[in-house]
Formats: sequence, structure tokens, C-alpha cells
Amino acid sequence: MVSHDPVLIGITGRPIAAGKIGSSAAVGIGVGYLAALERAGAAPVVLSPRALDDGQAGALLSRLDGVLLLGGPDVEPSLYGGAPHPTITGTDVADDRFEIAVTRAALADRVPLLAICRGIQILNVALGGTLVAHLPELGTVGAHGRPGTPNGAAVNKVTLDAGSLLATVMGTEAVACSCHHHQALDRLGDGLRVTARADDDVIEGVEVDGAWALAVQWHPEDTAGDDPAQQRLFDALVTEARTRR
Repeated sequence: MVSHDPVLIGITGRPIAAGKIGSSAAVGIGVGYLAALERAGAAPVVLSPRALDDGQAGALLSRLDGVLLLGGPDVEPSLYGGAPHPTITGTDVADDRFEIAVTRAALADRVPLLAICRGIQILNVALGGTLVAHLPELGTVGAHGRPGTPNGAAVNKVTLDAGSLLATVMGTEAVACSCHHHQALDRLGDGLRVTARADDDVIEGVEVDGAWALAVQWHPEDTAGDDPAQQRLFDALVTEARTRR
């Protein structure tokens, strides 16, 4: 029997300090992510950050059909053996560990996963990878936007590997992408495969061998309302989540 219940996509909520939107601390989700999932026919479920062991993370995800990891602040460098850097800001190691636990549980239990911006970095760290601390210091990369800055996005051309899941889902091998990140993947985590790069060779997309897991460094939610290729990332997550039931 086909279920008519809505597809439930868990979204890792972003902690918001007291005083930002009210007198109490809060958990927030950007409306662009919500709108893209709703266009795809999903019911978003906010996952508030908390301490989780592997069993607890698995139990949480057992009630969901898919997972979306959002963009956000930098990952604590000590979690991937990195050094402090003056440009690394907004770190919250408890939030990082929560998202790493959710990511590992999703991969272990084959829950469909889409990871965006910070999300691709969390995925890489969860699998033992490392990050470039600050792209501009490499001296060979183009503009990738200014994270956390109003109107800070840069539109970059990204090339997708022919035959990759990412290219199949998006229906193209070249996309214009909204970027606002100062970090990127460095050493790849176990089981990850690069399937998209910007013209300056910065990694912009990866996939996980043996799992339905897509991760992009850009922000598809920024333009998904007007760009069908970007919306297809969310559509594919929801379709795969529905199929998994």
C-alpha cells in the first residue's frame, strides 16, 4: 500500500543566541531551505542541537525519511586536527558534534542525505577529512563570496562530473551557483568522491560511495525558486526519501 503521509525531512536547526530574535535563545532555519523542501512536497522537521550518542542519533533518524544539513558557521578546527585561524568564527563544538552524530547515523542507516555549504564540511569531517582554513590565503582561487555578509554571495560556474549522481539529479554538467564560503574541503574523508569543482578547482560537490548522499559547497536554496536545476536537488532528496519507505 502506498503511504500518503508527508515525507518527513529532518533539518539540523541552527542555534541562535538570546537577544537575536527575542529574549531567549532559539533554534532557526533559513526560509530558503524550507521553501525548497515544501516545493518538493516534503514536511520539514526541525532537529534542535543536543548531545547524542550513536544509538540516540539512530533512534532519532528512524522516525524520519531524509536529512538536510544546512549552511552556517565554521566547524571547530580541533575536530579535524586543524589549527586556530583568525578568520574562523562562530564555532560551536556542541552543535558540530550533534551534526556529526546525525550525519554518521544517516550514513549507517542509509537515510537519504543532502548537505549544503557547512553541511558538506560536516560530512567531510564526520568521515575523517579536513578543511582549508581560509580560501583567499591559497592565492589561486577566485571569489567564493563573503559568508555572513548581506549580499555577500558570488555566482560561480561549477562543473559536474558526467555520469555522477549529482549531474544526473541536476540534469546538467554545468551550473551557475550562489556561493558564500571562505572554507572548503581539503583532504577527503573516507568513502567520499569529488563530483563537482569550480573553475578555480575548489571542491564544490561530493558523493558518498554506496549511499544516497549528495553534498554541495554552494547554496542551492538561494536560487532554487527560479533555477530548476537547483530545485532538483531538493526534489531528488524527497523522491529518494519517499522511495526508501
